[in-house]
Amino acid sequence: MNHLFISNMGDGVRDEDLARVFHEWSVPFTGSFTIKNGYAFVECPDEKAAMKAIELLSGKVQLCGKLLEVKHSVPAHQRGRRLQVRNIPPQTHWQVLDSLLSQYGSVESCQQVNADTENAVVNVQFASKNQARLALENLNGFVVDNNTLTVSYIPDVSTPPVSRSPAGVRSPGPHRRPQVGSPVHSPRTREHFKIPLRIQVPTQFIGAIIGKEGATISSITKKTHSKIDIHRKEHAGAVEKQITIHSSLRGCTEACRLIMEIIKKEALDTKFTAEGPLKMLVHNDFIGRLIGKDGHRLKKVEEDTSTKITISPLEDLTYLNPERTITIKGSVEACSQAEEELMKKITELYERDMEALDLQCSLIPGLNLNALGLFTKAAGANRSGSTASPYGTQVASTFRGSFETVHLFIPAISVAAIIGKKGQHIKQLAHFSGASIRIAPPESLDSKERRVVINGTPEAQFKAQCRIFSKLKEENIFGPKQEVKLTAHIKVPACAAGHIIGRGGKTIMFLQNISCAEVEVPRDQVPDENGQVIVKITGHFFACQLAQRNIQEILSDVRRQQHYKTRSESQRLIAVKQ
Repeated sequence: MNHLFISNMGDGVRDEDLARVFHEWSVPFTGSFTIKNGYAFVECPDEKAAMKAIELLSGKVQLCGKLLEVKHSVPAHQRGRRLQVRNIPPQTHWQVLDSLLSQYGSVESCQQVNADTENAVVNVQFASKNQARLALENLNGFVVDNNTLTVSYIPDVSTPPVSRSPAGVRSPGPHRRPQVGSPVHSPRTREHFKIPLRIQVPTQFIGAIIGKEGATISSITKKTHSKIDIHRKEHAGAVEKQITIHSSLRGCTEACRLIMEIIKKEALDTKFTAEGPLKMLVHNDFIGRLIGKDGHRLKKVEEDTSTKITISPLEDLTYLNPERTITIKGSVEACSQAEEELMKKITELYERDMEALDLQCSLIPGLNLNALGLFTKAAGANRSGSTASPYGTQVASTFRGSFETVHLFIPAISVAAIIGKKGQHIKQLAHFSGASIRIAPPESLDSKERRVVINGTPEAQFKAQCRIFSKLKEENIFGPKQEVKLTAHIKVPACAAGHIIGRGGKTIMFLQNISCAEVEVPRDQVPDENGQVIVKITGHFFACQLAQRNIQEILSDVRRQQHYKTRSESQRLIAVKQ
């Protein structure tokens, strides 16, 4: 954050004029000023100097009749979720600042920065780029206790620059989201994560692969531009050791080929065996799709490469070891070619899985799919709200949990099945889902429905309702060929009912179209003592979930707008009193 952007410069401003201003205010800088038409760039020696330039010069120093504006220079591709908010009055309470920031989205972190000014400076991270952009647009120039806030992006250096589109190809642009599976969207996973190649080799060849003082393995890594981990200390006494190769697809194949050549040479020298197979370790999630229907895909690889390929049985899998062993027999070149074909397919499958995950996350807003256990976890999962893929990639989650109450109506004849013997089933259901579940008493003696009250986070709601739907299906309550459809009631503030219906009923029609559920806000409802009305949702499990999550998203927006209006009104009243 040492690079500065200087704007609002008058005509005729030269390099010497800017240098004089910086010297007068004792602001250090390196190199010379790059002056364009009405603006300039300059580099400071460190972040502290850049902060000093912004605090002392921006909006305070005139040059050629205009007040200079100084801020961090952040390229478009580095404008992420992090912002820096400056000129905060020192007497401002954290609660006030948090309520101000939370109007524009979920604040994941807010840290104060040490600055040589009396006013406070904080670095803020939002849950998404759109939320950060919205906060910047609304808070930049916002007045708090007679202080005008200054907001700028903190560069996201991990984001690669966006390449220019070739002539004749339309770029998606900042306001057009690339479609899933499009050439613009696909390279994301390839850019940030390359699937490693994992192989098994006989333990007696590990010394030859490493070489004297690591010379052989160092030579391989340099030639193939790869990182190679030899897991020597794991599985002490095992006849085979695992090797993980991190590189590009071509780099992994080349490194594997060199290792196989070393093993072949060492085997001939020690008269161990003439030709050893290549053993790849692949996560079980990919095996079925690698084999293909009736084994056609695997047979094609065998025919194309003149190799014999076998896969270890499913029984060898354990909870701690979800990998299967693919054994490839043939010459070194043939095995190398087969390995490359298999890794190409694995990479393709991995990218499809990630695209499907992105799509599902966008379809069900506010729900952390990773926390539900719907996707495979690996040992690499180490962060709250994130789940590792089969190869350790973390999927960030932007969800922040809140408790919700849903009233689910089930047939009265199914109550015994839901409760279970001595209440065991409903206890297990509550323990598994993490939700509070109780069955309300019948409203009348001949009531055909019973109300199940579920209280918990969105993930807990998902798990609990899923188990209830499944149990009704198992018990054949609705018949063998009939789909289980239930009605759920959600209580919402009466003032939010209009937002759910939308102008001319457009919003509620959209909810029904996207979820395939029946959504109804009964007319002429009298709000209860808490000022709430009921929204009825009827449909199969996923239809109900989609509708519930989208309604909760609408309620979040309504609450945010109300908070913003209350805050603005309070500020207006304070200003009037002053």
